[in-house]
Amino acid sequence: MTTVQEERRAPEGLPAQAPAPAWRRPLQALEAPVRALREAPRRPLALAGAVALVSLLAYAIVRHFVGTSMVDMIVYRAEGAAVANGQDLYGLRVTEWNLPATYPPFAAMLFVPTTWFGIGFLRMAITAGNIALLGLLGLLAFRLAGWPRRELRPVGVVLIAGLGVWLEPVFTTLRYGQINLVLACLILWDLTRPDGRRSKGIAIGIAAGLKLTPGLFAVYLLITGRVRAALVAGFTFLGTFALGALVLPDATYGFWTKYLYDSSRVGKTEIVDNQSVRGAVARLLHAADPGSLATLASALVAVAGLATAAWAYRSARWLPRAEAWGVCSAAVTAVLVSPISWTHHWVWCVPMLVLLAAEAAHERSRPAAVRRLRWRPILGATLLAFLSFAMWVVPHKGDLDLHLPALHQAPADVYPLVGVGFLLLSALRVQARRRAAGAPLVRLPRQRAGSPDGAGADSGSGAGSQERQQAPAAR
Repeated sequence: MTTVQEERRAPEGLPAQAPAPAWRRPLQALEAPVRALREAPRRPLALAGAVALVSLLAYAIVRHFVGTSMVDMIVYRAEGAAVANGQDLYGLRVTEWNLPATYPPFAAMLFVPTTWFGIGFLRMAITAGNIALLGLLGLLAFRLAGWPRRELRPVGVVLIAGLGVWLEPVFTTLRYGQINLVLACLILWDLTRPDGRRSKGIAIGIAAGLKLTPGLFAVYLLITGRVRAALVAGFTFLGTFALGALVLPDATYGFWTKYLYDSSRVGKTEIVDNQSVRGAVARLLHAADPGSLATLASALVAVAGLATAAWAYRSARWLPRAEAWGVCSAAVTAVLVSPISWTHHWVWCVPMLVLLAAEAAHERSRPAAVRRLRWRPILGATLLAFLSFAMWVVPHKGDLDLHLPALHQAPADVYPLVGVGFLLLSALRVQARRRAAGAPLVRLPRQRAGSPDGAGADSGSGAGSQERQQAPAAR
């Protein structure tokens, strides 16, 4: 049983509680944070609050001197204005950089409320909202990893909201006023819900309607046997397309037939801002168009990453935090294989770091005689990579991105290197746990669920299958 599923199980000896009526669920969602704060230890929570406050004050000072343009927020507002005023959505150009609209029409429709407020108010509101979403992403990551204990999670949420602003992807998200944290929270909220929920997949479909890359998580649901949730995500995405076509038919036709395939509207592939596999190959080849080699590399990473994610999920009988390894592997794959993944798209570093911290905490809890120092160095190196701002240190102004020397390639490609390393680490983790349990590395032909060799654990269709319910609790 995965850790997320373990938390949802009723205590032994007590009858399972009936699901709350639909009208009461919003009230429960509001009651949960209050109850969690009451149950949290007072002194650690107060200390975490003080640390977070000092960190955010320091961030505000740095933000003031560095300058925060929030150009993407301005583009979103212009898109909303174009929808509200009946203007050409994909013909607009705003800011001194002449930035165009790049998201589907459905996203532009949701940006309309931003036109009701001035730029100054939006700067404050969106910054505060993103910091709150950062804390929510931390909470969802804790639920996914099943760590730390429930009463300590408010402490962790406060620390992530206060200290997470220094992670380069989060810092850049705040600086540009991006929607990455919204998308990550939608996806992770959906993936931490019980598989039995009929509505599971809706949030992923909405996220894909806003920005196409989250659609890969529907593929993840499909290859892990959660077919209904994958179909719900797919039909929800089609619903966002239909809504866009109904309200903005011309823009919808233009986006899906022309603008989606015009990469020049998004940005240059070779610049260090682009931390995808394709961007790394372009810088390595010193070519603005890396061609078929980059396409092949991205395809290989996509297949390997999704296979690793599915392998991790289907190894829940032997692998602690199997769902967390699967989700993080899928997230890393999505960012790696996108043709252009700006540094702020890597906000998935938050659940990655939480997962590695959970592994390090488990490692530390072992008796000293059998303790092995593995996860703490890995956690430290990963954290350092996302705090380093390494890609901005190398000379990259003008056309220097196309002429980076060999010594500058690694810092310029720090996130693709970390991402590929994480996928390798995930595969090695699954392999090690299966071998330690004497289980086959993959399900062998003609083996049935519940067979003595344990291979049947891979045949379940999802979290609700009987064999996954009988699996031992994650350690």
